Amino acid sequence: MTTSRSPKPGPEPVLRSVPGLLMACHPAPTVAVTVLVTALAVASGRDAAGCALVAAAVLAGQLSVGWCNDAVDAERDAAAGRTDKPVAGGAVGVRAVWAAALTALALCVPLSLASGPTAGTVHLAGVAAAWAYDLGLKATVFSWLPYAVGFGSLPAFVTLGLPGHPWPAWWVVLAAALLGCGAHLANVLPDIPADLAGGVRGWPQRLGAGRVRVLIPLPLLAATAVLVLGPGRPPGPGEWAALAAAGALTAGGLALGRTSPRVPFAAAIAVAAVDVVLLLARGTALTGS
Repeated sequence: MTTSRSPKPGPEPVLRSVPGLLMACHPAPTVAVTVLVTALAVASGRDAAGCALVAAAVLAGQLSVGWCNDAVDAERDAAAGRTDKPVAGGAVGVRAVWAAALTALALCVPLSLASGPTAGTVHLAGVAAAWAYDLGLKATVFSWLPYAVGFGSLPAFVTLGLPGHPWPAWWVVLAAALLGCGAHLANVLPDIPADLAGGVRGWPQRLGAGRVRVLIPLPLLAATAVLVLGPGRPPGPGEWAALAAAGALTAGGLALGRTSPRVPFAAAIAVAAVDVVLLLARGTALTGS
């Protein structure tokens, strides 16, 4: 008599999960934040090894946050028929996403602390704030706070890894936090109808899509003003030009928003680009007063 044996699980099911995992990590913001912070590390004067550590730590943290977000939202996304979401669409299982999130988080700890205990603790605090958002704060009026803390911690992570472990200037942290608030509004905007249907009532959802679309460029414009005026010295012609450009983009976006709802969002992206250029241009002056 012959007996049939169940085949042993091989690598194929795992390999089939890889594309779904890549989609579930929120690849666009993950790559954007990692590249921006790494570029900031290069501009600040961190050596090649330090920049590599920054890139690895930030990437691990962002991956953990993205996967946590999709794992937490899996049941809600499935109930809402969000087949565009990897877990709800069946591209990857929720257990695999949770495993990936926890693995990335575990890797983030030593990678962050490799830049020094203070730098590492600051970065891990930002990652913890992002996890708190995923685990419940996003459904409250304080949904903006984890973004402000998370983005605000990134310049400190970079500068505290420099020789002497200097803290960044206050205006750098404030500008980064304002960028985070703008990112929160832009990130949530497309999902507001689905979020409201699923009972998620964070700050943007309470405002409504129309108000959020108009509001997005404002914290980014404020970040531009802080980066130009915050250092306490007369701005140069290029900085004044950047502030004027950000103001014009914001005003144009608000004025044309009634005729085309996509214009304010496009204006916000342009203002954010101005902010990134200003932030990177500060380079070694990030710790200045």
